[in-house]
Amino acid sequence: MPPLVADTRAPGARHDNSLPQWAVDKIARRRGRQHAFPTIEPHRTALVVIDLTQSFLENTPCAPSIVQPVNLLADALRHAGGTVAWVDPAPIEGTGSILNALWGPERVSGLAAETKPGSPQNQPAAGLTRHAADVVVDKQGYSAFFPGSCALPEILQDRNIDTVLIAGVLTNICCESSARDASGRGFRVVMVADANAARSDEEHQSALYNVLRNFGDV
Repeated sequence: MPPLVADTRAPGARHDNSLPQWAVDKIARRRGRQHAFPTIEPHRTALVVIDLTQSFLENTPCAPSIVQPVNLLADALRHAGGTVAWVDPAPIEGTGSILNALWGPERVSGLAAETKPGSPQNQPAAGLTRHAADVVVDKQGYSAFFPGSCALPEILQDRNIDTVLIAGVLTNICCESSARDASGRGFRVVMVADANAARSDEEHQSALYNVLRNFGDV
């Protein structure tokens, strides 16, 4: 649900990652266990970090708090033989009628400036550690797994990846969209609760529940 008030916490605030006990119990009853995927094979797993750029770091209060968890998880997965993939927003060009209708011309123009190659706001979020061997791709639109929007699914399939750990921003938009589409394409999906950020606890928690109930694990 939308927040009752805008999130005005200072940068670096942390989300409440808890879900209602009734929701956790419901999932456990349905599956017979709390987690859909009790084991993960690192060499068949990719950490997919979505849209974690400086722009989102500056405009999402909880985004700075996920940088360290993302770095820790990326280091652990690399060490275990897995894949780390950084998914960046592709440049938004022009002012198409659909985007203008959804966001308004002023917001579309602002996003075009933010995603312009070389823009300071389109750089990786401060504090992130990327390695030369990591995968780096752009995506058009919300989802990194929607057909034709991003090269990532084919890259992961070529590497025999069957599990994706979703991290980044915003939990309830690009991360949830990617989780839904990844599940539809046959990947085992895990949303990493403390490595995702939205613009409110309510939106963050709602997205986690949606994925936990229908598309993957949390």
